[in-house]
Amino acid sequence: MNAETPTTPPVVGAPLYQLKAEFFKTLGHPVRIRVLELLSEREHAVAEMLPEVGVEPSHLSQQLAVLRRAKLVTSRREGSTVYYSLTSPQVAELLRVARAILSGVITGQAELLNGLLTPTATTATEG
Repeated sequence: MNAETPTTPPVVGAPLYQLKAEFFKTLGHPVRIRVLELLSEREHAVAEMLPEVGVEPSHLSQQLAVLRRAKLVTSRREGSTVYYSLTSPQVAELLRVARAILSGVITGQAELLNGLLTPTATTATEG
């Protein structure tokens, strides 16, 4: 396992902040986030996710295993096809909230940049 993959399961009785940190570590990989975004829309077969995620099948399988161990996704087999879905609609809600937070941060940065690039009356009269 690499440093990005959580290796320890949550410990019963651990402080809540520690459990939250482990939870967010699980979310701390772009492939896992993309998979969760896809599954927020609907159930997907692994083969459907591959072109959307853009990684090798073995890498996708590893990331799905991490999400399964964290109980964020569940799988079912139909013939030779494995389908994945979210275990809770709250996962999709978390991704929506993260998008809203990031939109606000990016908007604030754009406004700050615009303010730095736009000459003001004070700047025009200096010099």
